[in-house]
Amino acid sequence: MAGGEGAWYRKAGVTDVPFHLPPAVDLGAVGLFAVTGALAAREKRYDLVGAGALALVTGLGGAFLRDGLFLQDGPPASLHDGRYLAAVLVGAALGVGFARWLHRLRLVILLADALGLGLYGVYGAQRAILAGLPLLSAVLVGTVNAVGGSVMRDVLVREEPLLFKPGQFYALAAMAGCAAFVLLDVVAGQPTPVAAGAGVATALVLRLGSIRLGWRTGALDDHRQGP
Repeated sequence: MAGGEGAWYRKAGVTDVPFHLPPAVDLGAVGLFAVTGALAAREKRYDLVGAGALALVTGLGGAFLRDGLFLQDGPPASLHDGRYLAAVLVGAALGVGFARWLHRLRLVILLADALGLGLYGVYGAQRAILAGLPLLSAVLVGTVNAVGGSVMRDVLVREEPLLFKPGQFYALAAMAGCAAFVLLDVVAGQPTPVAAGAGVATALVLRLGSIRLGWRTGALDDHRQGP
């Protein structure tokens, strides 16, 4: 059955209404991610240009990678709507101007980030499905859409990306949410809103469980056993 049109890892088409992020939620999440990029710039003692650059890549980097690297369907969708860049600018200004106050809201930011992880993972996976990509590819695109901005931020500030380190579930949570979505939507044939909700909930539970309950990944063991 490998390679056939009915293979489990392929998607023939979307059978119901696609999952969409409400504009207010989408713009709010972009602004929030931009805030975290600006806060990272403050910690590194960058200037306004550095803060703006980190806010941009953190807020929209995942979408840029999704549309520019994987889907290649013209300019990134976020550049067609000026509100996204405006959200980045607002997030950058908040991060620069209110850093001390925002650090007190660290828990709220973590909760919002966990929710955004699931939402953007599912949205990216669905965009890949609609573009005709196989299901495993859709999971990859969704995961990159969710965590790509944070990876680009870490690379730019010359820090080891969080997803490479053993510890809290981050990319793993996004990947599990994407996998739950594509399995329910495509393989099980559930309505897209139901599959999307399950995918977001999966990522959210894993991320919050990692933060609150201490769920962790472990480092690979490099000790070789003797003969």
